[in-house]
Amino acid sequence: MAILSPPTLSPLLLNTKTNFGSPLSPSLTFSSTTTNPSSSLILFSKSGNGLASEEKKFLLERYGYDADADDSFSQSSSKSKRRKEQAKTGRRKQVQEPPEDPKPPRTTHKLLQVLGGTARRVKLLSPKGMDVRPMMEVVKGAAFDILQAAGGCPASLRSGRWLDLYSGTGSVGIEALSRGCSEVHFVEMDPWVVSDVLRPNLEKTGFLDVSVIHTVRVEKFFERAQQFVGNSGPFDYISVTPPYTQVDYEVLMRQISQSSLVGKDTFIVVEYPLKTDMLDSCGSLVKVTDRRFGRTLLAIYGPTWAQKKRRSNIQLSPNKK
Repeated sequence: MAILSPPTLSPLLLNTKTNFGSPLSPSLTFSSTTTNPSSSLILFSKSGNGLASEEKKFLLERYGYDADADDSFSQSSSKSKRRKEQAKTGRRKQVQEPPEDPKPPRTTHKLLQVLGGTARRVKLLSPKGMDVRPMMEVVKGAAFDILQAAGGCPASLRSGRWLDLYSGTGSVGIEALSRGCSEVHFVEMDPWVVSDVLRPNLEKTGFLDVSVIHTVRVEKFFERAQQFVGNSGPFDYISVTPPYTQVDYEVLMRQISQSSLVGKDTFIVVEYPLKTDMLDSCGSLVKVTDRRFGRTLLAIYGPTWAQKKRRSNIQLSPNKK
């Protein structure tokens, strides 16, 4: 005679309400079907907080049912479902990068001054730090002495119009106005330098009315020169004092030499660093002088007659190349 084994009980299916005695707490009851040999064991917890630890231990020992694993599976499934929904709608949260530290405010000091002429010894503003590097006063003083001697008037400049490229503080153009120039065009691309340094310097020296400020890159200024200065002809003087590492001198000087802003009697003052090759001419202009001041070099181009006149007015410096 075959021996019938008791039905296998499982906590997965809901059937009839047949109670079995068990050592579990009163909050837990069992139910199984009576009509089918493969009836299933059903767990009911009357407590709203789920199964207690003793009840879970009993289920694990008696039936191999891990209630914690079932809860974890349910929680994992809901999280996975939410991630899929976020991916579909494109609303997945992205990692936010920490905000950058704000830059400190730019400030100025008064270390520059006008060296000669009507505004002599007036203090000029200049930015702190290395954002703007004004021409050293020893270089500026030498440049104007050479220009005045080459122009045939050692005491002052010949009257004319000056174009100050990469003007920054405006120190060079203001020096030109103080020594006799009639008008200066300043080209400076940094709006803060224009509003907080250049314009206040022009106001303090009283030269704002004879000055024109162009807040634009030098390259763009030459490309649209007629739009900026009109048909007023070439300038009498042009100063070129760029940030050394940010320009290609060969390209820059070629652009200047081919511009209609340069005439046959124009003087061009160029400040440049060591290990930079400067040509002996700039268009029709010849090199009047080329001097070194430490790591800074100064080249001045002008008409042929200026070179001869300068030699007759001053003794050449032994540092001249």
